Amino acid sequence: MIKLAKLTPLLLLLLTVIVSNAQEFGGNPPSIKWKQVNTRAVKVIFPQGLDSAALRVASIIAQMNNAILPTIGSKQKQISIILQNQTTIANAYVGLAPFRSEFYLTPEQNSFDVGSLPWPEQLAIHEFRHVQQYNNFNVGFSHTLKVLFGEGGQALGNDISIPNWFFEGDAVFNETHVSEQGRGRIPFFFNGFRALWAAGKDYSYMKIRNGSYLDYTPNWYPLGYMLVSYGREKYGDDFWKKVTQDAASYNGVFYPFQKAIKKYSGVTFKQFRKDGLDYFKKQFEDDKVGDVRFEIPKHFVADQEYPAYVDDNTLVYMKTTYNHLPVFVVKTGSHEKKISVRSVSLDNYFAYHKGKIVYAAYRPDLRWNYRDYSELMILDVSTGHEHRITKNTKYFSPDFSADGKTIVTVKEATNGKCEVHLLSAASGKLLSILPNKEGLFYTYPKFYGNDEIISAVRNKKGKMSLAEINIKTGGTKYLVPFTFAPITFPVVKNDMVYFSKTSGIYDRLFSINIVTGQLSVLDDGYKLNGQIGNYEPTVGDKKIAWVWFSADGYTIHEDDKANLKWAPVGSETLLPGLPDLGITALKRDSATDLLATVKNDSLTITKYRKSHHLFNFHSLVPNINDPNYTLNIEGENVLNTLQSELFFTYNRDEGYKRLGFEAIYGALFPYISGGINYTIDRRGLDPYYAKGQLNFRNIYWNETDLHGGLELPLNFSRGKNFTSLQVGDNLYYTQTSLQPAYRAIAQNLLYTYSESYLNFTNNIQQARQNIYPRLAQSISLDFKSALSSMNSSQFLGSASFYFPGLMTNHNLVINAAYQQKYTNSVINFSNDFPFSRGYQAENLDNMDKVGVNYHFPIAYPDAGLGNAIYLLRLRGNLFYDYTWAKEFIGDNATRYIFRSTGAEVYFDTQVFNQGYISFGFRYSYLIDPDIFGGTGHNRFEIIVPISIF
Repeated sequence: MIKLAKLTPLLLLLLTVIVSNAQEFGGNPPSIKWKQVNTRAVKVIFPQGLDSAALRVASIIAQMNNAILPTIGSKQKQISIILQNQTTIANAYVGLAPFRSEFYLTPEQNSFDVGSLPWPEQLAIHEFRHVQQYNNFNVGFSHTLKVLFGEGGQALGNDISIPNWFFEGDAVFNETHVSEQGRGRIPFFFNGFRALWAAGKDYSYMKIRNGSYLDYTPNWYPLGYMLVSYGREKYGDDFWKKVTQDAASYNGVFYPFQKAIKKYSGVTFKQFRKDGLDYFKKQFEDDKVGDVRFEIPKHFVADQEYPAYVDDNTLVYMKTTYNHLPVFVVKTGSHEKKISVRSVSLDNYFAYHKGKIVYAAYRPDLRWNYRDYSELMILDVSTGHEHRITKNTKYFSPDFSADGKTIVTVKEATNGKCEVHLLSAASGKLLSILPNKEGLFYTYPKFYGNDEIISAVRNKKGKMSLAEINIKTGGTKYLVPFTFAPITFPVVKNDMVYFSKTSGIYDRLFSINIVTGQLSVLDDGYKLNGQIGNYEPTVGDKKIAWVWFSADGYTIHEDDKANLKWAPVGSETLLPGLPDLGITALKRDSATDLLATVKNDSLTITKYRKSHHLFNFHSLVPNINDPNYTLNIEGENVLNTLQSELFFTYNRDEGYKRLGFEAIYGALFPYISGGINYTIDRRGLDPYYAKGQLNFRNIYWNETDLHGGLELPLNFSRGKNFTSLQVGDNLYYTQTSLQPAYRAIAQNLLYTYSESYLNFTNNIQQARQNIYPRLAQSISLDFKSALSSMNSSQFLGSASFYFPGLMTNHNLVINAAYQQKYTNSVINFSNDFPFSRGYQAENLDNMDKVGVNYHFPIAYPDAGLGNAIYLLRLRGNLFYDYTWAKEFIGDNATRYIFRSTGAEVYFDTQVFNQGYISFGFRYSYLIDPDIFGGTGHNRFEIIVPISIF
């Protein structure tokens, strides 16, 4: 009990981190009709028209579930999976609080990234493993946390005790186990670690887990797969079931996961980790190491991607660094020139032709958060100006025709179909749609002459080929055999197609002569130290360039065509399957390649009611937003159209306690909200004269409040900016009851008032190292006004403006605020004015404030302690606040000035290698007396948390 009590404050903070990552609220328009397929293990909820995808997902899960469950446990609880077809983002998740999953059904173009399996199938075989994990990790102390805090409590317990690399590594193992592909067989998946090993960079476990602002580090997916697959290979298929059961139960209390590994493997976690990574390092031991021709930079330099020749001396490409936004650049010789910052996009792909660049830019819908678009932009290289040629489209991987008048692009429709569209480059007008008789999925289409398209394609099984497609008839000729080896980035030059393709444990460059059918592979002896893979080729008249991956970024390599050695190969070279990397555990039980045998079950499709289980309370969550400290019992329905909460709040400024219920409904164009609360110990400042002197005293009352309102949440983001506007109005009915000691001083009130508000934010994109966007604006306006006979009102306006500082990652931030109350106002509205730091805040009649802040990084330690806390960045802020205020008594006004200056130090950390939390310390020097607070000029404060990213 003592240990638990000591842990509780930290647990509450981490619970806030874990549960605060909410999904899109009210993201789908009400016009969508929802259907469902119901089985014992899963309820698949989907928009009308996606029957085949829903049946396929449900059938795969039903037939896979029992085959793979024994390796993680035996518990089974049904989950709801929502198929989202309105977004262009390729993603999915399974989460607690509430327990549900969402599949975002638009696949990626890059088949190296996640593979080429049909996207709903890939999501089913990966994501459902997470369902089994959560079902079986509800044990021991994790179960105790669930009893105390609901599903969010279990999420907290699981996330602290079991590393995120296990969750994802185990799911990647499953997708590799039950299919003939899976990321565990794709060399691209291991590129990050291969690059580090080949460059001789041996980062600590904590750095690999938590990342860095200075250096490239792979994410936890490949780390997880390597350790999970090694554990199953070495210690048996039930190894991780035993380890995770002990860990989720907190057997051993501290570091339960590490202790469980030692218990069931006989070696320390450190040794196990080393053995697992060494096993895979040996699989890639032929990667070049130690070439003296190439000096390895100390830190990450830049990603150079998708090069395109202007001529043999000039390249255009995308450049991304950690401290600058992604930009198009043109390089002639050694001279590099910036063209323009790229608009917000889902990837860095673009195509170039005679001074023009075309690429797909991301744009969210004005209102519906799950609906977004991929629209084509044309950029003029000489001027840096760009314009949009399509609107409300879902286009990907565009390219120009030889004359530059036509664009070929892939449309990924909401009904799951994939089409190749030809558009006017001048207007974006649709010219024609290529017939897709075989139901192919097209990636990176290119023109071949005027009548043909070359595209890497996926068939319905997920196998890939390179296709030559007739524009008029859709007739398709396959240039290479279909296999599960990914093919990407084709480029056409005359009668030759150059492309990247997986071959064994390498991603290599191939070429094929369209006329003769001769297939060739580029000799792999050109790599320098630490460079992995061959991607994104571009071909000039006499030169060829392509991209390698390395620990300091994607790097462009150029060479003369005459210098390159291409070895002719037969098409049979492409037929061998993908490598298992020596993991025989992938092949030794009944789940092996199970996906190929799954047949669709005869399942019933029924209507899903949008009103189903609207009030779905799932978690008890602490919320710290100084000066308010709240405990919420949170609820959210599966479709995320109604969020509800029962809450208790303590306000540090006034010292009041509030109990209440709130709900907001987001399925209609405006949000509809309502609630009721009861507040104890509201406090107001009562000025009075005694013996000719002005004095102040506090009066206390209790308050009952009923309210309802409407809000319009609008998203105007487009191009290079993120812009949002929320406009709303709430109506309040409030009754006050003075506490007995103060009833002789004032009277009880019964009143109605409205609150109208506007919140506007606008900011440019933010680079990895930027503390804040280099340009941003945030404006909030709030006006409360009595609707009854009382003359009471309060206006509050506040704004923050972000500017570049003296150096790249510095920010100058100007804050301003103005608050005015109606003189002799009867209603004492709550105080949200951002008072000068360090002072005791009071709600005075008129207040103005200006604050100046200068934020800057101090250091990037990349250091941690005991897998408990890892410090990514130390940063500082110097500030000066000036608040000017007036308080009226009758016609007399008393003026006050509150000035403070000081410094803040922030620690950007990862806690338990899982949750990203920033906290800090503030020193304030009070230039003026703190007339409502303490004495002295010095104030010290702990700021936690200042933000949760």
